[in-house]
Amino acid sequence: MVLAAGAGRRLRPETDGLPKALLPVDGPVTILDIALRNLAAVGLRDVTVVVGYAAGAVRDRAAALEAEHGVRLTLVDNDRAEEWNNAYSLWLARAHFAAGALLVNGDTVHPVAVEQTLLGAAGQAGIVLAVDDVKSLADEEMKVILGPDGRLTRITKLMDPAQAHGEYIGATLINPAAAAPLAAALEATWRRDPSLYYEDGYQEFADRGGVIKTAPIGKVDWVEVDNHDDLRRAREIAASC
Repeated sequence: MVLAAGAGRRLRPETDGLPKALLPVDGPVTILDIALRNLAAVGLRDVTVVVGYAAGAVRDRAAALEAEHGVRLTLVDNDRAEEWNNAYSLWLARAHFAAGALLVNGDTVHPVAVEQTLLGAAGQAGIVLAVDDVKSLADEEMKVILGPDGRLTRITKLMDPAQAHGEYIGATLINPAAAAPLAAALEATWRRDPSLYYEDGYQEFADRGGVIKTAPIGKVDWVEVDNHDDLRRAREIAASC
């Protein structure tokens, strides 16, 4: 599953007519190409893509993407993508993660080692988050705190980086048993405040007693593309993905 509904306002003019997921990072290869290539490489070929801003651009390329990567795409439309945040986007796809899913953000460039790490941790918990516990953290990162038993107790950008165990990098393994309670937690989250992130839904899930654990990715080059500096970094990383 790929979340690709965001507008990418900080990346204009590149995103004037494209979602971030369709920004080229290696010649004609886009962020979405890398995500689909990684999923196909670990045998995940039925892929749901949540679209919103500039959804037509993804729809126009869907057949070519399927042919290029040997995948079958299902597009889920978020008609509030420019108003609401991605807790709502992920909730819209609840029927598609009901049987389990490997979720990746459509604005993150990373190697297939991340997907491999998550699949290797499949039996660890209902939800497993890929976490970078190597890099130095700052205020903007989506940080995590773990309890003594390794369970996630907090996930937010709004914490002292010195307290965090690492950064969530935008890739999650959702096991089938966790799907229904996660959907309920996401619904409670966006209904409380539609500007919240799906990570706030993870916090709600954990607060309700759901078990979330993490899978450290090790020393891996990756980037979340939020601005032009990130896009330049993505283009450096993409050549080796």
